[in-house]
Amino acid sequence: MKTVISTAEAPAAIGPYAQGIAAGPLVFCSGQIPLDPSTGQLIPGNIGIRTERVLKNLAAVLGAYGVGLDQVVKTVVFLTDLADFDEMNSVYAKFFPHQPPARSTIQVAALPKGANIEIEAVAVKPS
Repeated sequence: MKTVISTAEAPAAIGPYAQGIAAGPLVFCSGQIPLDPSTGQLIPGNIGIRTERVLKNLAAVLGAYGVGLDQVVKTVVFLTDLADFDEMNSVYAKFFPHQPPARSTIQVAALPKGANIEIEAVAVKPS
């Protein structure tokens, strides 16, 4: 059985997908880009500002199901330029200060709406 997770605190899906899906104890968050949840528009700013917005969006999706970033076990970070890695990593570390999740970081040619970062996550809801 699966449960669809949806919240107005994170950007609405821009395609045929859910913001998140819970299946058993696992919570799968669709990739988030740096969209302002209230406008659906890409926020301006450097990779640090955009990384923070993406992680706040992920936290909102998880929070809608009663899960926090501390329960995230795996993330995948997509960057359009790996030269942004150090700045992204610095902001990312602030959101996962203790026992950070496993992570992959991949450079991609392009992301939706011209974003330069996208992060997806998998979490485990405590029983």
